[in-house]
Amino acid sequence: MSEHKTFKQGKLFVVSAPSGAGKTTLCNKLLENNKALRYSISYTTRKPRFDEADKVDYFFIDVPEFKKMIDDGEFIEWAEVHGNYYGTSRLTVESIIGEGGDVLLDIDPQGARQLKATLGYGVYIFITAPSIKELEKRLRNRRTEPEDVMKLRLDNARKEIRLFSEYDYIIMNRNFDEAYKHLESVYIAEHLKTEDVKDIYELMKEED
Repeated sequence: MSEHKTFKQGKLFVVSAPSGAGKTTLCNKLLENNKALRYSISYTTRKPRFDEADKVDYFFIDVPEFKKMIDDGEFIEWAEVHGNYYGTSRLTVESIIGEGGDVLLDIDPQGARQLKATLGYGVYIFITAPSIKELEKRLRNRRTEPEDVMKLRLDNARKEIRLFSEYDYIIMNRNFDEAYKHLESVYIAEHLKTEDVKDIYELMKEED
């Protein structure tokens, strides 16, 4: 571990959004443009979509394996969403932060609430679309789910949007470029906080 890591700690960034808000695309660009940020791949029991790959988008596992991981305490958070289980590996998150790296979690509000209660740290960001109608339009344009699943996602979206005040930041995704600028601004600003600097002279030395 370098000297730099002794006073500049890794951070946990938790991003949630209702289905159709554009969260995944925004997060992917943030990861692409900020190499210090690493994505924590979640586990899920749902089936992969046509454009998703195992161990890239999610770890796709069955329900018995997921429940065994719960019993073994392997998840830092987990939830049942849209009839499927989702969870975040405790080992992955703690290892990256322990090495001074940043972690990005793309999780639902249930999981975010669990993390706030159990960890007591993290930067919590909520992304939404301008309206429910726009969310529905974006979901239909994806053409990845049957009508009953889409209705469930829209019903859940209405509930999730009401939880926005539990987050530190809210980003309205009307326009992708503008929304991305806001998301990256949050990421940058969180690394400029004086509370993360234990010794200003060590920081100045690091920059020589």
